[in-house]
Amino acid sequence: MTETTDPRTVVIRYVEAVRDGDAAVIRGSFAEDATWHFPGDLPISKVWRGRDTIVEEFLGGIGPLLVPGTVEIELVGTVAEGDRVVAEWTSKAQTVHGGTYDNRCIGIYTVRDGRIASVVEYLDTRHVAAALFPKLRA
Repeated sequence: MTETTDPRTVVIRYVEAVRDGDAAVIRGSFAEDATWHFPGDLPISKVWRGRDTIVEEFLGGIGPLLVPGTVEIELVGTVAEGDRVVAEWTSKAQTVHGGTYDNRCIGIYTVRDGRIASVVEYLDTRHVAAALFPKLRA
């Protein structure tokens, strides 16, 4: 992995690594003390703290909800200002519950010393609940 500290390049490399399933680049993209805020009232909604927790528990916890080989990630675009990068992407996959996950997402990334230090992610949480956590429906 070529090292870069340019925030936009760091975020693009990370999103492409998620798309490609490159675990080493995904892990290496985060600062050790990184945070990921996933707002809402879903089982995954909270501030995830630390690279290992983000990679293994948050990102790794989503994988078992999706049918292997069906995940499609497409980076729509980025806007960068200083150490902050806003990235927009689409996520599509078949779920283990027999449905389709199809969401458009925005992440606000803060990059420090060439690593992602924080992320706040925004997406359609109602769709996440219906597609990934269908037992939550009353």
